[in-house]
Amino acid sequence: MLTYGLPILILVVLFLMNAIRILNEYERGVIFRLGRFLKVKGPGLIIVIPVLDKMVRTSLRIVTLDVPHQEVITHDNVTIKVNAVLYYRIISPQHAILEIEDYHFATSQLSQTTIRTVCGASELDEILGQREKLNTKIQSILDEQTDAWGVKVTTVELKHIDLPQEMQRAMAAQAEAERERRAKVINAEGEFQAAKKLTQAAHIISAYPQALQLRYLQTMREMTSEARNATVIPIPIDLFKGLSGLIAQESKPPVEPADLPDPDVPPDPLSEDQKK
Repeated sequence: MLTYGLPILILVVLFLMNAIRILNEYERGVIFRLGRFLKVKGPGLIIVIPVLDKMVRTSLRIVTLDVPHQEVITHDNVTIKVNAVLYYRIISPQHAILEIEDYHFATSQLSQTTIRTVCGASELDEILGQREKLNTKIQSILDEQTDAWGVKVTTVELKHIDLPQEMQRAMAAQAEAERERRAKVINAEGEFQAAKKLTQAAHIISAYPQALQLRYLQTMREMTSEARNATVIPIPIDLFKGLSGLIAQESKPPVEPADLPDPDVPPDPLSEDQKK
């Protein structure tokens, strides 16, 4: 009995070792029996009949796919290099195994062609300034085409855009010109606001002449604070008005003797109207 029992025990142990499978929480097993699809099992303990059954493990976790650099000619004829990162996961292990031979390789190739197509149909400014829009568009196209494979594309991000040196210099020159334009506009706006304030101040000083005297004293105080050794003697502004009046009188041309009446000649009794 012991002679026959030991080989039987060994066969039972070997059978159990080949029949028992343990799948993690994030794994599923696609079971084939005699080459035909049976069911999807897991997670936990699974019994597989040796020789008759075959199990293919699939992971339901999100997979990160690094899309290599793709050389693209944009819609406005600019050659750029674009690479991206792709996140996807299996939502149907049955379709991922039965519908396509290698879902990972197929998703990688499809992502490369989709990125070239979408970026080639867009202009450079749109690729640089509306990257989120392009990410959403690429993700929706990939998700629609991989849905039949049981693959769900969750996120697509354009990671790096490599521009030629000539385009980088042109964009730098454009940015510099734009900043110079903004600086000139800001300077002009400042001059305009300063002119408005000066006009308002002139109206106030013309209405209240005492304000000009106060401004004069304030200017003197600023001068004395900057030059401590200087001595400033304040002079009322009204003196300048009197001096300006005297100067104006002295600057008048003297009356020529020919214009004065001759005292020896009697005045003409006829009026100017009678002479006419």
